[in-house]
Amino acid sequence: MECVFCKAELKIEGKVGRRDVCPHCGRDLHCCLQCKFHDPHAYNECREVSAERVVDKERANFCEYFIIKGDSRGGVNKAQEAKEALERLFRKK
Repeated sequence: MECVFCKAELKIEGKVGRRDVCPHCGRDLHCCLQCKFHDPHAYNECREVSAERVVDKERANFCEYFIIKGDSRGGVNKAQEAKEALERLFRKK
């Protein structure tokens, strides 16, 4: 993965949070330009049809569909994450 602003290589483990920034240039990582769904030729410049419109593509946003470009994990399995969270919540001690 690399930052679309400074082209520096990024080593990211886990999810990218809304407040995360590039350690090299300080620009937001959780923004449309860093997302794999960003496409300047698509409607609202996003290939995820369910995503809400974001006006400023270079600033951090709250989009739930965000996946950083170059993420080899292929996305987030929300159903599996939800199941694991419930199991942790109701685990007997």
